[in-house]
Amino acid sequence: MDRTPNRLIHEKSPYLQQHAYNPVDWHPWGEEAFALARSEDKPVFLSIGYSTCHWCHVMERESFEDEDIAALLRATVVAVKVDREERPDLDSLYMAFCQALTGRGGWPLSVFLTPDGQPFFAGTYFPKESGYGRTGMRELLQRVHMAWKTNRQAVIGNADQILEAVRDQMAAAGSAAAEPTESELESGKAQLTAIFDAENGGFGGAPKFPAPHNLLFLLREYRRTGAADCLSMVRASLDAMRRGGVYDQVGFGLHRYATDAHWFLPHFEKMLYDQALAAMAYTEAFLATGEPSYKQTALEIFEYVRRDLTSPDGLFWSAEDADSEGVEGKFYLWNAAELRALLGEDAAFFMAAYGASEDGNSHDEATGEQTGGNILFQPNPLGNVAATAGLGAEALERLERCRQVLLAAREKRVRPLCDDKVLTDVNGLMIAALAKAARAFDDEELAARARQAADGIVAKLGLPGGRLLHRLRDGEAAIAGMLDDYAFLAWGLTELYQTVFDTGYLRQAIVLSQTLLDHFADAGEGGFYLTPDDVEALLLRQKIFYDAAIPSGNSAAFFVLTTLFRLTGNTAFKESAAALARAMTPRLADHASGHAFFLCGLSQLLAKASEVTIAGDPDNPDTHALARAVFSRYLPEAAVVLRPDDVEPDIVGIAPFTRYQLPLDGRAAAHVCRGGSCQPPTSDAAKMLELLGA
Repeated sequence: MDRTPNRLIHEKSPYLQQHAYNPVDWHPWGEEAFALARSEDKPVFLSIGYSTCHWCHVMERESFEDEDIAALLRATVVAVKVDREERPDLDSLYMAFCQALTGRGGWPLSVFLTPDGQPFFAGTYFPKESGYGRTGMRELLQRVHMAWKTNRQAVIGNADQILEAVRDQMAAAGSAAAEPTESELESGKAQLTAIFDAENGGFGGAPKFPAPHNLLFLLREYRRTGAADCLSMVRASLDAMRRGGVYDQVGFGLHRYATDAHWFLPHFEKMLYDQALAAMAYTEAFLATGEPSYKQTALEIFEYVRRDLTSPDGLFWSAEDADSEGVEGKFYLWNAAELRALLGEDAAFFMAAYGASEDGNSHDEATGEQTGGNILFQPNPLGNVAATAGLGAEALERLERCRQVLLAAREKRVRPLCDDKVLTDVNGLMIAALAKAARAFDDEELAARARQAADGIVAKLGLPGGRLLHRLRDGEAAIAGMLDDYAFLAWGLTELYQTVFDTGYLRQAIVLSQTLLDHFADAGEGGFYLTPDDVEALLLRQKIFYDAAIPSGNSAAFFVLTTLFRLTGNTAFKESAAALARAMTPRLADHASGHAFFLCGLSQLLAKASEVTIAGDPDNPDTHALARAVFSRYLPEAAVVLRPDDVEPDIVGIAPFTRYQLPLDGRAAAHVCRGGSCQPPTSDAAKMLELLGA
């Protein structure tokens, strides 16, 4: 049946466009919707989700595509649809209300608001009809309508109480205190150790998320303290994820999370931010251990991103859906007949290596019934499989040929939707990951990809005066940049500077950080607000410190500010970082491990933070040799500057302390400062590493 599109047809978001042909009279977020609610004396139904959210699709099929529910929505509410990735400020605000009301959150997020935007009821997924102890959408709309018409004052009173409760909760999070110390690091490690799954790797039970920033923190604690258990937790987790069904064994890259404790059954969507953070963890683990498989996994993740999440102009798209042809995971599953037809005489060997069976190893998450499909995983490391077969490298080559055959066959299937929004914040994460790996692996191609993305983001989403926009799609850049956009992009630029030593990237990172200080900082209590001081005012102006699926903007800002202080010597960055750390201290008291990326920055500072200036001709082998010596070791606490041997190089204007840090007797020299103490320069790489405590 042909349908007339609703207002969402004019929106750029793929998620909103998915709903553009619903019979629901959807509105995008804006004054027009709230003015209509006031004029028609209706509450607002706010539905927040994202394009690759499985349960968002389910709720759409059950309710938003249903003519009866759509008619009930039109009669009782003004319906507003929001893409959480476009408007993380709205998502974060109303998720806080949902969690205050229900004790939990998630997507789709369903909130009922008064016409002035105050929430009075919230939840997540609602089925069409009530049953099994869960209220259905039909009954919920009828109850909300009745309450709005007959008990208005109680509804408004409830909204006022919820708003005050959330405001009080934010205020109770703690005022600025003393700066955190090693005790907070020890507390964070102890909390992660307590929930570490020694049998399966990772933390906690089911569902199990990759949470790479936990691993980045433990790696830094291993570097700082030498604690072997930190490294063992990291290795067990990275190994289990790479072998599990949560990793795409055919096309590479991580799925969102595992629904079980064993990393086997994934929730199949793939997010750009997960790829960036996981690649960082595998890269740093390679530097810490020398284990080749970690480098290989990082390169595989980058290959997936290059192939499936990179735009023609080198920017990065946001995500791939879990569903194709209306079925979650269909794109990724294989039945035994397919495998035999495609792989021929290699099928049995491949199926044994990747845990596939004749009847299929996967089951429906809801019913528990076998699907006949196989999720590919590695019950044992492939090296062990090859050794057991007595074939060595030949077996690994056979398995790789099989993988390539399956990848080519899979490319002919109906693909999951790709959310091709370009978001500034997660592009910043991927730039950081590429830059970090480029210098760890001495890989010019990765560095070039990071450069292209950084240049493109600054050109297409940057504004005069150091301001940013958040989203680019179909040539339209829009939505005022938020904290994560500035902090994550600045992080990517500081990593990129330390990889290619182009001072333009360092200058851009400084400008973005200054914008944070000018427009996002809480001068009284410390920390940074999610939104700048000159955009649409919402009910509350939030500060988010907790590291969820990705690090918080405040954690990233701390990391960036402390790094910029050490790269430039500008004490304003140090003072702002200290104020942020004091604001963080009370929050660490109850749940230090929930701020793992903040602890990454703190661990680096307390591990005798090091500054290295390499002085020399950038094109000379001796300069490159010193840089490679630093970059090939695991030294997360080291900030590295290149001082070309020009009379007055650009870096001197940014970092005045480099003015007199010169080559030594015509050779490139390393000027090392560690823990606030500077040593005489040296041209000897081994001596430099000794000074760095490598």
